[in-house]
Amino acid sequence: MSVSFEPDHAASWYAATANPAPERSALEDEVSCDVCVVGAGFTGISAALHLAECGFSVVVLEAVKVGYGASGRNGGQIVNSYSRDLDVIEEKYGAETARALGDMAFEGNRIIRERVAKYAIDCDLRNGNLFAACNQKQLEGLREHQALWERYGYRELELLEGEAVTREVNSRRYTGGLVDHGGGHLHPLNLVLGQAAAVESLGGRIFEYSPVTGVTHGEPAVVHTAKGRVRAERVVMAGNAYLKGVLPEIEGKSMPCGTQIITTEPLGEERARALIPNGLAVEDCNYLLDYYRLTRDNRLLYGGGVNYGGSDPTDITAVIRPKMLTTFPELDDVKVDYAWSGTFLMTLNRLPQFGVVNGNVYYAQGYSGHGVTCTHLAGRLIAEVMTGREERFDAFAGLPQLPFPGGRLLRVPLSAIGAWYYQTRDKLGV
Repeated sequence: MSVSFEPDHAASWYAATANPAPERSALEDEVSCDVCVVGAGFTGISAALHLAECGFSVVVLEAVKVGYGASGRNGGQIVNSYSRDLDVIEEKYGAETARALGDMAFEGNRIIRERVAKYAIDCDLRNGNLFAACNQKQLEGLREHQALWERYGYRELELLEGEAVTREVNSRRYTGGLVDHGGGHLHPLNLVLGQAAAVESLGGRIFEYSPVTGVTHGEPAVVHTAKGRVRAERVVMAGNAYLKGVLPEIEGKSMPCGTQIITTEPLGEERARALIPNGLAVEDCNYLLDYYRLTRDNRLLYGGGVNYGGSDPTDITAVIRPKMLTTFPELDDVKVDYAWSGTFLMTLNRLPQFGVVNGNVYYAQGYSGHGVTCTHLAGRLIAEVMTGREERFDAFAGLPQLPFPGGRLLRVPLSAIGAWYYQTRDKLGV
């Protein structure tokens, strides 16, 4: 199946401030390796780096450029755990599964920090994020959230009630918040570029402008591009929302969703700190949440909303700027310098999907908005399963992977109806 891609990164603040990276050629012949990784975003590059560190020969195939998809476009927030919290996992799938996933819920964060330190990656890593409650019901939910995470041994959380939240975010919109001192935020495109350079330093090969057209299953498997092919003992499918027409077995189990981000002109340090005094990343607790943070050059980066099916609005600024002004009406005179969109992959149960097809084609996808940390965990688990340690990978692979109700035709309108219901509940505070 032919899939069209834009020829370069989205015109984002991230692309404008990206660290220098080499021009990588397209694959134009046949090569062999131990593991072929499809997709050079966080999942693929994390897997490739873990595998290269374990001594595997690795080839990465990327349709456009390293970090082209969600990994180079997201809000840059290091948010622990999963899109579904551990109490829901325990209720639906049992205490044993919840404990297994809970023991890994904070590991992706640690992996990121290990990578940044080990490979000296310049990606504006800063500590701390805030979950902001828009009403009393959400604040009570954060109190329960704190108790839940502490049950799993995580004690980096601080609950702020009433006016105390304004010490971290100067907005009248919130009734309280929960600070995660162990979370943080960063420049995601520079993080993935830095890890890609680390892969190459260990002998891994990365080919850009090499979209995969198909996979011939077997031992070895053969991964095809327009002008080349890779013979590999194992394959990792890490295209996430941008993987289309290559592995139908997994594509019907999830839904691409679009989200949009704007970045203001530089505010100056004094004005920027008046908004978020201690520089935390912020996300609210609504079903369709807003998320924002300050950049290193004192801009406000603000994102929000979901477009089911992955379509983009005609005017991104017109959609996101009113959200920003609801939070910070004092920015009415501020210009928007960058506006872009990206696509993430959502699953029906909001939990990531891991698995194996035909014995040697592995996949990890569907982080449902919590991809920055969980992708890095996925890379480690893929390396573990390929070195004979299956337990942690299998804890995810054993979760149900259900198609959306209504199939491809009705999954978008049905999801939109569900979102409208939860948005209404958020507005009513019920």
